[in-house]
Amino acid sequence: MRKNVLLLETIAAEALAVLQEHVNVFTGYDEASVKDVLNWEEIHAIITRGKGLIHQPLIAACPHLQVVARCGVGLDNVDVAAATARKILVINAPGSNAATIAEHTLALMLMLMRNMYESVSEVKQDNWNSRNQYAGDELNGKTLGVLGMGNIGKRVARLGEAFGMEVLYWSKSAQDLPYKYLSLENVLRSSDVVSLHLPLNKETDNIIGSKQLEMMKTNALLINTARGALVDHDALLQALNAPVISGYAADVLPEEPPAPQLPIVHHPRVIITPHSGSLTAATYRQICLLTINNVVAALTGGAPEQHSIYNRHALQ
Repeated sequence: MRKNVLLLETIAAEALAVLQEHVNVFTGYDEASVKDVLNWEEIHAIITRGKGLIHQPLIAACPHLQVVARCGVGLDNVDVAAATARKILVINAPGSNAATIAEHTLALMLMLMRNMYESVSEVKQDNWNSRNQYAGDELNGKTLGVLGMGNIGKRVARLGEAFGMEVLYWSKSAQDLPYKYLSLENVLRSSDVVSLHLPLNKETDNIIGSKQLEMMKTNALLINTARGALVDHDALLQALNAPVISGYAADVLPEEPPAPQLPIVHHPRVIITPHSGSLTAATYRQICLLTINNVVAALTGGAPEQHSIYNRHALQ
């Protein structure tokens, strides 16, 4: 008997074709369509990307559920505890976005350090003479502080080193790396650029607040491609206006999409991209295919890759 899968968001066309080859696929891109599917079908797997919520009420409404999955890495939109309590596999794609997020981090770093966004905007307004007031610098010779040395943090460190930067880091614990491990406070005090690559949890929520921002150099830049809530944005806005730090660039915000005319988004020394770091064609395809192949394996008696089963240890 073919299993039934509920998709809460669109996925890459190649991944959808693989899914449709092996299971029955139903879409629930809004609350009404989800309810309609559940009224008529038994669901064995639910798949989301970054927005569709796999919460406890949805899990409870599917008594035959075997798998919940996210085409991505973070599981903020999946109730892992509720799924694990039901012995349901939680599948994601760990490490699949490391290369693209590291690239995006360096792109933001370069744009902010070299003041590229303003330069491009001025030329598009036919103001070539803006070069006479150009104020920018370069990464070479600067100190990069990496907070969080997971897959992404390590790649950012290597890229920063390739640009001629000295790399310092703080993480949950010291690792066998060719970079200097310091306390959080000393990384903040010593770095020209601080890049955040931490998970969001009780310990890291607002880990960068007014106290931490005041530790940073006045010409320092802060980069965040991890989670918006790692930074206290009220304190950040005050720090930029003082100015306590020189600039901020991010691919994430505490609330997405942001409210219209949100001050931090429109600040002249801030660059925000719309959580698009993982949306490159190559990574989007890779993440979707990896996740779908593991979901299909789990539903059809195959063997999903063990590292893709997030709650594998809790289920043992």
